[in-house]
Amino acid sequence: MHDWKGKTARTRLVHAGRHPHDNHGVVNPPVYHASTILQPSLAVWEASRKPDFQGYRYGRAGTPTSRSFEEAVADLYGAADAVAVSSGMAAIACALMAVLKAGDHVLMTDSTYFPTRKFCDQMLSRYGVETTYYDPRIGAGISALLKPNTRAVYTEAPGSLTFEMQDIPAIAEAAHAHGAVVLTDNTWGTALHFDAFAKGVDIVVEAVTKYICGHSDVMMGMIASTQEYAGTVRDMVRLHGNCCGPDDLYLAQRGLRSMAVRLKQNEANGLELARWLEGRPEVSQVLHPGLPSHPDHALWQRDFTGACGLFAFVLKPVPRAALAAFLDGLGLYGMGASWGGFESLILPGDPKALRTATTWDDPGQLLRIHAGLEDVADLIADLDAGFERLNAAAQAAA
Repeated sequence: MHDWKGKTARTRLVHAGRHPHDNHGVVNPPVYHASTILQPSLAVWEASRKPDFQGYRYGRAGTPTSRSFEEAVADLYGAADAVAVSSGMAAIACALMAVLKAGDHVLMTDSTYFPTRKFCDQMLSRYGVETTYYDPRIGAGISALLKPNTRAVYTEAPGSLTFEMQDIPAIAEAAHAHGAVVLTDNTWGTALHFDAFAKGVDIVVEAVTKYICGHSDVMMGMIASTQEYAGTVRDMVRLHGNCCGPDDLYLAQRGLRSMAVRLKQNEANGLELARWLEGRPEVSQVLHPGLPSHPDHALWQRDFTGACGLFAFVLKPVPRAALAAFLDGLGLYGMGASWGGFESLILPGDPKALRTATTWDDPGQLLRIHAGLEDVADLIADLDAGFERLNAAAQAAA
């Protein structure tokens, strides 16, 4: 095959991690179902026990299936290494534990994914790690929160549920001046729309479950790291006994190849839905950083090259019966956790209960949408009919 190094991300998505002529010309890397891996001699067996061994020693420690996927993701991010784990949450947990120890302090964005908050409050605290939550819009002001024992600063842009942007370059500059490591959850931006390492991030976590897989049938996460942290992260993953099944790795790798074209449609559908919702009288605000009305739109334009299909909007206050009428009658939007698949989703959320450093004061119901790959005219028509039901139920309750 021709050399794809130095090509655009869209091209590398198609070619990275594939070595067809090492596998009889087969386009997709083979699926190795392996636990035991035999060594041909005592000398090779002894070599396989050493940390610098480049072959395969045990299924949990890696196979050609896992390495081909990890190679592709590392190439896409421009990372020194990427390691696949069993879920997005496993990626978050392993990344944090790789850089934190008892007595350390971590700064965590207040708009983080709720299970990340739970992990800090219920797990890290148990092992003597202190967490301070900070306003996601703090930017360079984070310097005031850094303590002598601050070891890590964790970012997520845009924020979970409420979609605040963060000035990650400013945060990273302050953190690095203090000697702290910077982590980010880049599931929304992906490597295609946010170049995390170029913006000062040291460790990236991403839920492969979402856009890399793209078909709502895989649980997986990945951690990409700079050279300084690559070995530490991989060692922590191995110490946790974390690994992925070969069939899931195959599905994730297959999803990776089409991610660019899917994400382009997710982005287009999401933006069109967000613009349409801005014009609805039932809506108090739309939370999408790609909209000029978003308070952090300029920051998004500076640091991101695109968006995905996930955003939120807030209804003006209505009775619960009206909300139920709106949601229960939708035909194209499933009501289920996760996002990033081919299908559209909608879920109610309550940011008020998930904040400690900031507040959420909008009295209306927040609804998070994932715009799938359906025809956007059909998605709009479905929401339009939902608003008709909502208004009728609200009038009946009045």
